[in-house]
Amino acid sequence: MPLQTRSRSRKMEVGGSDGDGREYKSFQEMWREEIGEGEEAKKKEWYQKGVQYWEGIEASIDGVLGGYGHVNDRDVKGSESFLRELLSELRHGKTNLVALDCGSGVGRVTKNLLQKYFNEVDLVEPVSHFLEAARESLAPNEQNGSDKHKSFNFYCVSLQEFTPEVGRYDVIWIQWCIGQLADDDFIAFLERAKSGLKPGGFFVLKENIATNGFVLDKEDKSITRSDSYFKELFIKSRLHLYKTREQKGFPQELFAVRMYALITDEPTRTHRKRPRNRPAMIMS
Repeated sequence: MPLQTRSRSRKMEVGGSDGDGREYKSFQEMWREEIGEGEEAKKKEWYQKGVQYWEGIEASIDGVLGGYGHVNDRDVKGSESFLRELLSELRHGKTNLVALDCGSGVGRVTKNLLQKYFNEVDLVEPVSHFLEAARESLAPNEQNGSDKHKSFNFYCVSLQEFTPEVGRYDVIWIQWCIGQLADDDFIAFLERAKSGLKPGGFFVLKENIATNGFVLDKEDKSITRSDSYFKELFIKSRLHLYKTREQKGFPQELFAVRMYALITDEPTRTHRKRPRNRPAMIMS
């Protein structure tokens, strides 16, 4: 799912709309229409149409970013600041790190960010010509600046069909792709992917955020979820929100973009001492 422009009208949190202005009372109503209830053929069609859309897009940074290739540098800068904090807090100086780049596209995130911090990166992408572009971009040579000591593995498969190797990854990076997944496959993927994390490993999910509810894109078969919608799915996936931050500096016509760091164990809380001469407060 590329960067997308904002929906101009506010929706009820439980409801949403599509690009044609169609209103939905709930996400359940939308999913019933799009993928049915237990109708595997209809769900398969949803995913096939999504891949077909991207097969018609140029394998370039501008192509995968929906014509907004000029925000690449700012996006990477925001991601890098977030990632560096997380590695410092959660990985405690560990070395020989391995990352998974989900929906890797042309290898934009791996080349500009992940290869700087990880010794090995696995790229998962269902659109074959994107993955081939990533392979070429990351091939070690003097022109592209790739580190010949880094290792990359390429998997042409969709997220709903991918199962990570158990205990392989320090970080699983998911950016602008999980909007392609129906809710049940979103949860199922995160449940499977948890087993792919090393002890102390974590997810980073970076996505467009709807103001309320959701916005359905019928053209590329994806949805933009609200912050609360995402958080409900995180809970259902039995993941804990460790830290979140909004991406800054994108054009105003785009959806807001938010980063989430997710961990498998509930974060420990630090208890601050109450200042002297201040009464206690009863918290409900």
